[in-house]
Amino acid sequence: MNATLRLTEELIARPSVTPLDEGCQALIGARLSALGFVCETIESGPADFRVTNLWARLGQGQQPTLIFAGHTDVVPTGPASAWASDPFVPTHRDGKLFGRGASDMKASLAAMVVACEEFVAANPSPAIDIAFLLTSDEEGPALDGTVVVCRELQHRGERMDWCIVGEPTSVERTGDMIKNGRRGTLSGKLTVKGIQGHIAYPHLAKNPIHLAAPVLAELAATAWDSGNAFFPPTSWQISNIHGGTGASNVIPGTVVVDFNFRFSTESTPEGLQQRVVDSLARHGLQPGADFDLAWTLGGLPFLTTPGPLVDAVRAAIYTETGLDTQLSTTGGTSDGRFIAQVCLQVIELGPPNATIHKIDECVAVADVEPLKNIYRRTLYNLNSLAQSDR
Repeated sequence: MNATLRLTEELIARPSVTPLDEGCQALIGARLSALGFVCETIESGPADFRVTNLWARLGQGQQPTLIFAGHTDVVPTGPASAWASDPFVPTHRDGKLFGRGASDMKASLAAMVVACEEFVAANPSPAIDIAFLLTSDEEGPALDGTVVVCRELQHRGERMDWCIVGEPTSVERTGDMIKNGRRGTLSGKLTVKGIQGHIAYPHLAKNPIHLAAPVLAELAATAWDSGNAFFPPTSWQISNIHGGTGASNVIPGTVVVDFNFRFSTESTPEGLQQRVVDSLARHGLQPGADFDLAWTLGGLPFLTTPGPLVDAVRAAIYTETGLDTQLSTTGGTSDGRFIAQVCLQVIELGPPNATIHKIDECVAVADVEPLKNIYRRTLYNLNSLAQSDR
């Protein structure tokens, strides 16, 4: 068994359900310390949800810096009895390694570590710095993980040039797709106010569902932007509507609508918020008197256009696998949204994602070593670029 697969198994065996790390970062930190990395643990969050973060750097911060970023936490397993094998006992079947976190994202973490071990062994004085930013709060609220570390690194003035996040981005084979950006996410909770009353006497009541309905129809039909070469158009979707007392003869006093924007770089949170408020006003609803609206900005969109990092990764993928990788910004959010605020070039690259968060999550053994080779080749490519720029 190769070193990457062995480390993947060691990480899977640690039941690091958010916000627990269960020693994953200590295991990785020990491997990195042996290479000369200076490792720092940054804890954050309340006592009942303590998050562990690792920041490790090889170099003095004076050279171009590549960050490997990821998370050691995993989602809950669901009923363990539904798994074909214990989700925290790494198990091989049919050429696949099964276990919670196998593809999201412990194989990526192992590949990053081993790639660095092999690169540093061959390049003891590289022209680039290498860093790791790991958290145990990516699958959870993401309030005390990467975002906290990024704020601290920005405060210190740490140099950060490129970042590879190990999210499982591939579709059929490792390297066939990378994410060079993600859409932003903006959620709203709209409470439309009416007057509760008997359904037989509507003139004595005011139905908030009727007030909200034309607004919701307008918002659902709105074209928010046209997207661009990298992003699809911004979308607006209702996720929940709550109204009524449960009785069929009562007009409710309020209706609450939860909705979400997934927005491109063609729109801004402020612009989207204003357009929603304008729609409410067009239908005669005024803030405070007729509705309350609370906003939650989950993350801004980010985009890394083709350039040094994208080119280095694409070349590495082609050299190691023969694949011409596809650039994509589809899917949900990731911690890349936080890192992109302090590091201009961020991409995501990991194994196929078909089984992530599912029962019997797995990674094909044949996908693990190529991932390590791609990471290592990217290190070589960026190191050569830095040497030529000296």
